[in-house]
Amino acid sequence: MANFLKNAFKDMKESAKAQHEVDKANFAAVKAESKAQWEEAKAMGKPESRKALEQAKRDEQIADANVRIAIANERIEAAKKAGK
Repeated sequence: MANFLKNAFKDMKESAKAQHEVDKANFAAVKAESKAQWEEAKAMGKPESRKALEQAKRDEQIADANVRIAIANERIEAAKKAGK
């Protein structure tokens, strides 16, 4: 019985240490995300930063649209070949 309790407490101690490491990692991640949000908000106060970000979003949307067009064209060609 004493050996069982000894092992149980050892397991609890190891589990608590592991959970503490998880908590520390999550705290560091939240802290970094918060700082990133702060820096982004601060950068948005500058017109050139906002314009660059908006242009980057538009470029990404155009690239996504071009990929969708290419996929649709492949489907059209496949459908034409299947219909012959």
